[in-house]
Amino acid sequence: MNSQNIDDLLLDRFDISLLVALQKNSNATHQQLGELIHLSTSQVSRRIQRLQACGIIRKSVALLDPTLIGLGVRAVTYVTLTRHSGDEGMAFEREIAAFPEVLECFSVTGESDYILQIMAASLSDLSDSVLRRLTRIKGVSSIRSNIVLQSIKSTTELPLDHIGRTDAGSRRVRLSKSA
Repeated sequence: MNSQNIDDLLLDRFDISLLVALQKNSNATHQQLGELIHLSTSQVSRRIQRLQACGIIRKSVALLDPTLIGLGVRAVTYVTLTRHSGDEGMAFEREIAAFPEVLECFSVTGESDYILQIMAASLSDLSDSVLRRLTRIKGVSSIRSNIVLQSIKSTTELPLDHIGRTDAGSRRVRLSKSA
């Protein structure tokens, strides 16, 4: 991210519309985006560059259908460490970063220390390749997994309707009064 303080970042309604459109289809051309949000192609290009430079747009990716590429098992796994101090957490986080099957890893409060989202080709792959390796990580006390039967909602689109509301506390991004 550049040196601009994100606390001072102002977005206008065009920026927000552009972010909504890009979350729906990051492959849209700048011309298509401009027609959709009523800006010129060059304005769309400059705004995208600014949103990338300040870190709001981190990257653009292709979202694959896991079942069509043979990843039919999704698990939500809860990991508890033996101790909550020392280097166990950092060691776990370093090791888990090398697991390609782990899509997300969250450090959490509550009964578990970490929650993982894991994708595998089969239940046996999940058990043999992933869970067995997890149990070998130093400091892991317990692992509990739930297998996803059906995905009810899965999205990568972030809600943006909070930007500009005055009813909430301090905002890292504010709505510009202009435009």
